Amino acid sequence: MTVFALRSASATEPSPALEPMATGKFQPTWESLKQYECPEWFRDAKFGIWAHWSAQCVPEQGDWYARSMYIEGNRDYKYQVDHYGHPSKFGFKDIAHIWHAENWDPDKLMQLYKRAGAQYFFALANHHDNFDCYDSKYQPWNSVSIGPKKDIVGLWAEAARKYGLRFGISVHAAHAWSWLETSQGADKAGPMVGVPYDGKLTKADGKGQWWEGLDPQDLYAQNHAPGGLHWDWDKGTPPDQAYIDKFYNRTIDLINKYHPDQIYFDDTVLPLYPVSDVGLKIAAHFYNSSMKWHDGRNEAVINGKILSEEQRHCLVWDMERGLSDKMQPIPYQTDTCIGNWHYDRSLFDRHRYKSVKTVVQMLADTVSKNGNLMLNIPVRGDGSIDSDEVAFLEDMAKWMDVNKEGIIGTRPWKVFGEGPASESPIPLKEQGFNEGKGKPLTADDIRFTAKGDVLYAIAMGWPKQDLKIKSLGNAARLLDKPIGDIRLLGSDEKIEWSQADDAVTIHPPQKQPGDNAIVFKITPRA
Repeated sequence: MTVFALRSASATEPSPALEPMATGKFQPTWESLKQYECPEWFRDAKFGIWAHWSAQCVPEQGDWYARSMYIEGNRDYKYQVDHYGHPSKFGFKDIAHIWHAENWDPDKLMQLYKRAGAQYFFALANHHDNFDCYDSKYQPWNSVSIGPKKDIVGLWAEAARKYGLRFGISVHAAHAWSWLETSQGADKAGPMVGVPYDGKLTKADGKGQWWEGLDPQDLYAQNHAPGGLHWDWDKGTPPDQAYIDKFYNRTIDLINKYHPDQIYFDDTVLPLYPVSDVGLKIAAHFYNSSMKWHDGRNEAVINGKILSEEQRHCLVWDMERGLSDKMQPIPYQTDTCIGNWHYDRSLFDRHRYKSVKTVVQMLADTVSKNGNLMLNIPVRGDGSIDSDEVAFLEDMAKWMDVNKEGIIGTRPWKVFGEGPASESPIPLKEQGFNEGKGKPLTADDIRFTAKGDVLYAIAMGWPKQDLKIKSLGNAARLLDKPIGDIRLLGSDEKIEWSQADDAVTIHPPQKQPGDNAIVFKITPRA
């Protein structure tokens, strides 16, 4: 295994008592976590929907608002000053206060997500802004005490389980230490020059304010010298032990309260790794807890980014906005969004979301390579989704109604596919970030999935002429049994086809069953 030295963080204030770690088969070491096997439910699921929703969605300005609202000259800073006030007087803590989620109906949304084909659902537990969207024992700045006055995660979990979806949570708060350092600043010019933003406020400053009795440092965590934003914990100002222990307690409490099936960590490998082993402890706790919840079976999935080959046997590798350039030997996940992670009103106004065609192509490509696709549908601050998002989900549901047989519950075939786009794949960059950079997919690009003896050939568009699939030709020698029948999902027309050494040639039917990728079901001769 790849080994990193764990260095101790500095201790500047007393650490809280630690939540006990569940005991069992797994220990907080890479060697022990190598015993992990990805559960079958995740391999069957293939498609999940994510609500990357928090107080940062209130301004409807998109991603990283809680950080960039403190960057003088930034568009979010300008929006903040124009709509809410200067960040010395009205900071992110106040954005959280005015988040009401007044139009949120998790039951109604979950029905729509399920119709769109989701087999699992993800709720954001906290973002880099450090606000907990649940009934948090260790973070007073949470959605039950402030803002919505609702247990967002708990109500999402209830709705997901009601409709038979597996439930996941995403955890991003490990990086608040450096991510919110901008809140320590002040304007360098203008009428408010030198007036500190609210990032260094203390509990004593709250007298007479709406937040009286709360300590802003529980939210901002800025009782340290700024060191700059770094995803690598070996750079910048290292977090102190109290911060590390609080993150551990918050996450263990989250797991114990909601019994998730899956946890996504927005971190390189694991939270606070390698400066601390709390990520390894959380992983062992989650795996051992899952075995207790499921009669000795570990049904848990943990997603981490930028994993080594060895670490991919301990966790499920996640690619952010990334498409694998090859079939992966063990299951993985791609996460992406139809727009920005947090709700961005401008994308709706300009009708700039990803199309169903694009998402279906990503899904088929990912599944053919042994992966799952988790798709974020951004939620507005009030808890609703906009009309373009509803239309997207309804169109996704129409495609899934016809074609999910070739996606859900399938496994990779001997090769993932063929076609022009496969000849020059774009490699991943760090945690992913290569989507949309390859050659556009067309009807000549085929992706394969399998279910028992049945093979599915997914054409990424409607063929305007005979479709030739070289991987199924006699010379390729990939088929274990002769082909008995080929039919097009969603069509009653008889498919005319022939097989030769170079390819199987399919004559497309007259009527097109949909506007996006199409799926041919290929069954062996009896």
